[in-house]
Amino acid sequence: MLAVEGLIKKYGKDRAVDNISFTLEGGELVGLLGPNGAGKSTTMKCIVGLLRKTAGDIKIGGHDHLNIAAKKLFSYIPETPYVYDLLSVKEHLQFIAQAYDVKNWKEKAESLMDTYDLTDKADKLGRDLSKGMRQKVSICCALLPDPQILFFDEPMIGLDPKAIKNTKKIFQTLKDNGKTILVSTHLVDSVETIADRIMIMKAGKIIGNDTLSNLKATFADGDLSSLEDLFLELTKDA
Repeated sequence: MLAVEGLIKKYGKDRAVDNISFTLEGGELVGLLGPNGAGKSTTMKCIVGLLRKTAGDIKIGGHDHLNIAAKKLFSYIPETPYVYDLLSVKEHLQFIAQAYDVKNWKEKAESLMDTYDLTDKADKLGRDLSKGMRQKVSICCALLPDPQILFFDEPMIGLDPKAIKNTKKIFQTLKDNGKTILVSTHLVDSVETIADRIMIMKAGKIIGNDTLSNLKATFADGDLSSLEDLFLELTKDA
């Protein structure tokens, strides 16, 4: 579903993303981990077209990532959720439904709002929503069109424990339905139990890309019992 080849993003002479390549398959949830400044968000923004890549090739569903056919296949949930100040929660979902020509959207919208405890906030304007509620609206809008691939950039930040638990359940359902999910985060425990594969970034490079068990077998010295231990070991300063 996603193929990234030789992706480079420069800011002046500095490489925020330094010649990385990877693929994602259908029905796969991949955790993109790294400390702040590792290049995770830049990578994701290049993939979805919010940043112009310096070099490299990106294909989504076999299409160039900037092609309209590719854009129809994915949803992107940014780290900082953006909502329209003068649209209500329900109107956000209606807008997405009309933009993506989602049939019979009301029932699904109501189910999503119920999952994220937004039903009683349906008529609340975007400008009056807390960051956590904006994040929930952003996730609901991303899920409504039933995309084939979803890009989540730090999805758990700002969510309450119930919403985090429900989001993990949704991830599992999406995987079961053959969807492809890329989750960028520095909160290691948010993906440890649900990711099929882990990619670890440091200084713009991918320094590990495999299943958790294989990464442990490759890099662990016997004392690294968790993904957090492995992550800290791989990303520590030399």
